[in-house]
Amino acid sequence: MNPTPGPARDGIGRKAEAVSSAAKTASDAIGGQPRRARSLKGARLRKHADYQRVYSQARKRQSASMSWFMASQPADQAAAARVGLTAGKVLGRAHERNRIKRRMREAIRSHIELLPAGFDLIFHPRRAVLTLEFAKLEAEIVRILEQARAEAARLSGKPAEARPGLRQ
Repeated sequence: MNPTPGPARDGIGRKAEAVSSAAKTASDAIGGQPRRARSLKGARLRKHADYQRVYSQARKRQSASMSWFMASQPADQAAAARVGLTAGKVLGRAHERNRIKRRMREAIRSHIELLPAGFDLIFHPRRAVLTLEFAKLEAEIVRILEQARAEAARLSGKPAEARPGLRQ
């Protein structure tokens, strides 16, 4: 029995030329090479002891819609930077807290290269993050990460790397 004429199908019965929108957006404009998804998976603080260490070693810093802490990693563990997010019940119900954390993770994930190596950062968002335009949230995250890099360079005795197009 011949299937009706139409698009070619793969072995599972799906249309072969159908490409998901995620696959389309994963290509660069230059060369059409697939863009590598950057992930926070290995760059996350997970243990309660790590959070406690950062809180005890760091001082609290404020920004418009969040507060943040930064501390160097122990010498025996120093590796890539790690990030922690906290969203307490004061921020709202569970679905609101989850949305705040998703927005924060995405903003950090898209600028993961700005994280200072060998340091741990913890972000405490305020409720305003829930309604803040994503572009403004992303700009604030970038500003905080640049401050963290400058401070990390100062603490480790190395000059901070300048990003092209930014004033020093």
